[in-house]
Amino acid sequence: MAITPEFVVGFAREAMELTLVICLPMMGVGLVVGVVISVFQAATQIQDATLSLVPKLVAMFVALILAFPWIMDKMITYTTKLFTNIPQYIH
Repeated sequence: MAITPEFVVGFAREAMELTLVICLPMMGVGLVVGVVISVFQAATQIQDATLSLVPKLVAMFVALILAFPWIMDKMITYTTKLFTNIPQYIH
């Protein structure tokens, strides 16, 4: 298997897709919590920066803890596939 530009682009695309999929749980939770807090701030007219920052950080940390086994499974699968295929990459 020759290393072609298509192979390199596909390899990079797969790595970026994995990165996006791994980030999705934390970013989704952060988005939902941010919208809820923004609606609360708009309704109460409380404009404190820490009111939005701290709950988002806590929610994202909880999401990370809950999603960590799944994230590690994805990363281990990708890394194992990568290391297993090294002989094919270098011919």
